[in-house]
This record gives sequence, structure tokens and C-alpha cells, in this order.
Amino acid sequence: MDIIFLQNFRAKTKVGIYLWERKVAQTIQLDLEIALPNKRAAITDCIDDAIDYAHIVQHIRDILTKKHFSLLETLAEHIAQTIMKEFGSPWVKVSVAKLSILRGVKKVGVSIQRGTKE
Repeated sequence: MDIIFLQNFRAKTKVGIYLWERKVAQTIQLDLEIALPNKRAAITDCIDDAIDYAHIVQHIRDILTKKHFSLLETLAEHIAQTIMKEFGSPWVKVSVAKLSILRGVKKVGVSIQRGTKE
């Protein structure tokens, strides 16, 4: 299975259950592993046979701008489903973390896997 990854993707978004979290954007970190639907890209050297990670980043930025999520779990699920449906990935791993939200804790977050690996 061929997998592309995006690590340490940081963006601001409003996420959380508290009133202040609905008003103030927080920096989150995303780490993604995305299975390619096939192995053609490695053979053809053609972007049409791959998943364009720049398009994935733009899709995620759009999601983070337009939607509010109460839970990181829901945000991660939405991103996973979007990648699988919009980009044809058979499997995805999405990790989402809030940074320095708790005193003495660098990151808190969730990691999910959806779909099937070969």
C-alpha cells in the first residue's frame, strides 16, 4: 500500500465545548496518513494517478474555516470521511491535537483510522 502523509500541519480553527472556544480560534495540529487508491503513480510518475496533497490541504483549510466542531473526534471523523469520499482513499489515519490547552501538557488530541488497509 502506498501512503502519502502530512505531518505537523497547523491551522487555526474554532473547536471545543466551552463558550470561549466558540469565539476564539485555537491552533490545532493535524497529522495525516492517506492511502493511495492504487500504485499507478509510482509507475507513471503522473499526478493524475496520485492524490494531490495540496488539494487535501486546501479542503481541510476550507473545513476549518466554515465549520465549528465541539469535539476533536468529530473533526477528525469529518476530515477522514472527506478524504475517503472526495479523493478516493481506501484508508486514512487522522490525528488532531490542541496545542498547549492544558497547563503542563504540550498536546491533547485524538487519532482515528478509517477504511481498510491492504
